[in-house]
Amino acid sequence: MLPTPEVKHIDYDTVYEPSEDSFLLLDCFEQELSFLTTKFSTTIPIVTEIGTGSGIVTTFLQKNILQKAIYISTDVNPHACKTALHTVKVNNADSESEKSEKSKNEKSTPELVDICQMDLVSAIRPKIDVLLFNPPYVPAGEVPTIPNKEDDSTWLDLALLGGEDGMVITWKVLDSLDSILAENGVAYILFCARNKPDFVANEMTKRGWKVKEIIQRKAGWEVLCVLRFQRL
Repeated sequence: MLPTPEVKHIDYDTVYEPSEDSFLLLDCFEQELSFLTTKFSTTIPIVTEIGTGSGIVTTFLQKNILQKAIYISTDVNPHACKTALHTVKVNNADSESEKSEKSKNEKSTPELVDICQMDLVSAIRPKIDVLLFNPPYVPAGEVPTIPNKEDDSTWLDLALLGGEDGMVITWKVLDSLDSILAENGVAYILFCARNKPDFVANEMTKRGWKVKEIIQRKAGWEVLCVLRFQRL
């Protein structure tokens, strides 16, 4: 079993706490280890997590699954960006210390993961090879408006409330998947049963995507699953 990253100094009033859905994604990628390492054995993929939150999933991938990759993870929440960056650094403290000793007289090495504040992937120009997204999937009357102030109490709502059927934000990504993903790219998106993942899979298959359920689990009163999307 691959180690779970440590998450420290997280403000649960503003940043989504790692929960059953987060850990389902970790198990999903542990299950997908062979698939991903084989798929990108001769290339250095660009990996992006939308809505990285605490950074636990991005860090898990970077530490255990695709070590040789370019990571550009995003979140619209500035508190989440700071927390995710801290999570990456805490879990790479030993390796960074070793690098520092080796490169005292050399140029400094780049960050292992870039954490960028943005809406979805609006400011990422290159095509993404591996996309992962744990969207705000809780049904709500509307999607919360992005606050104007860092001390606003509604930042956490952006990670939870997905509008009608909990799918407003998810469909934004799915509708843009063709322009977001590289030709050989793959996307992993988490759904709960109320998001009607079977309908989503059928609709995306009609649009020319190969859709596969990688993992499913009952978590409390929710049934969660992760679907993998690739071009046919």
